[in-house]
Amino acid sequence: MPVGIEGETVWAESGLGSPTDLDQLQQRITTLEQHLADKQRELDEKNEELAASRAANRELTRALNQGRRSY
Repeated sequence: MPVGIEGETVWAESGLGSPTDLDQLQQRITTLEQHLADKQRELDEKNEELAASRAANRELTRALNQGRRSY
C-alpha cells in the first residue's frame, strides 16, 4: 500500500533523510508476490504428483499381496 502525501511530508520533516523509492519497493513486492504464486503452483503440482504416486503404490502393494495369497 503506497504511503500517502501526509506520510511523505511527515517523513521529510522528521529529518530522517529521504524515503526509500516507494515505486521501486512496490515493484519489488509485486515481483516477489508473482514469484510466490509461481512457487505455490509448482508446490501444488508436486503435491498432486505425490498423491498420485502414493495411490499407485497402494494399488501395486495391494495387487502384490493378493497375488501372494493365491499360492
